[in-house]
Amino acid sequence: MKIAMIQYSPLWEEKEKNIQKIDDLLDKTSEADLIILPEMSLTGFSMNSEKIAEEIDGISFHYFIKKSRELKKNIFAGIVERDKKDIFNSLFHFDENGLIKTVYRKIHPFSMAKENQFYSSTRETVITEINQIKIGLSICYDLRFPELYRHYAKSDCEILVNIANWPIKRINHWDALCKARAIENLAYFIGVNRTGTDQNGFVHNGHSQIISPMGEIELISENEENVLLHEIDLEKVKTTREHLNFLDDIKLI
Repeated sequence: MKIAMIQYSPLWEEKEKNIQKIDDLLDKTSEADLIILPEMSLTGFSMNSEKIAEEIDGISFHYFIKKSRELKKNIFAGIVERDKKDIFNSLFHFDENGLIKTVYRKIHPFSMAKENQFYSSTRETVITEINQIKIGLSICYDLRFPELYRHYAKSDCEILVNIANWPIKRINHWDALCKARAIENLAYFIGVNRTGTDQNGFVHNGHSQIISPMGEIELISENEENVLLHEIDLEKVKTTREHLNFLDDIKLI
């Protein structure tokens, strides 16, 4: 499976301008099977949830439905989603036909930034599939909670995905946790982070990466605003799990 990670610096809450930036980057994704963008893909990590939240007919939905259909690609994108009275920090899977296949709503809002005051949360884990390949979904701060990924591993997910707006001052945590989630669950881990400085002065340096089931860094990029292309070998998941039966020995989950 060929992965395209869109690592870029979104303009603060400027959806139309960010669409223009992403359009240029998407021109480089022709070889990919799956395109993944950072958390809150068209706005940056904003607590202005009432302002930027969208229902299903919003600009972000229209854009990603259109692009996934045009490109015939699966796209994972972060959208601030309004559902009746609730607002969620969500990850949507748009399939190659332009249909919404699944939506994951962030389980762990980042309380240090008071995200929990502006966004609702759920306790619903979400596994999506592409060509019968199981993919466990997560967003940013979820990375610190290994039990989420244990659930995905026990459900036979071969790929774990996290989309983020993770700042440079804790990027060593990001690197360590991405690798740990891959190793402990014997799965590919794909972490897609943004670059640039946001409205609040937080600096982000990317470090979007793909980690193999054995914890090998197959791709990592710092600061580059670009499409990061890489083909993962899912046979590695199968062979690693056959040789190392660690998941079978879990006692508490």
